[in-house]
Amino acid sequence: MTKQEDNKAVVVRWFTDFWGETCDLSVVDAVAAPDMLLKYSLHEPRRGRDDIKAFMTDFRAAFPDLNFWATADLIAEGDYVVGQWEGGGTHTGPAFGDFLTGSLPAATGRAMRFTGTTVLKVIDGRIVEEIGLDDGVAALTQLGLIKAA
Repeated sequence: MTKQEDNKAVVVRWFTDFWGETCDLSVVDAVAAPDMLLKYSLHEPRRGRDDIKAFMTDFRAAFPDLNFWATADLIAEGDYVVGQWEGGGTHTGPAFGDFLTGSLPAATGRAMRFTGTTVLKVIDGRIVEEIGLDDGVAALTQLGLIKAA
């Protein structure tokens, strides 16, 4: 396999096991670099395996049906893999205060569904950074944290 194919395989595993319908946090130790950066527009940047695990634990507690899936083939070049996705969930769990624009009280019942594009940097089989641009306006509007114009 080429480096790009190897990197795509790492990202597929990450998208499936971390962001997919069910989350297996052991994937963080398996494929994330110890000081991995996870950065999306809706949340404060997260760094390191423990911080990333805590983020996902809280996110999935608040949104138990959280799920993201690919909407296009992955593109790989050098150390980078780019993926397009769609996803979301329903806030039926505890209060969630991780959004930069505000917090949700417990179990609002509000659903969010949105899209995005993510660029991951993979070095020696480990993800060192995941930086995504998502349609945060759609998600935050659906959750009632910002008002539609």
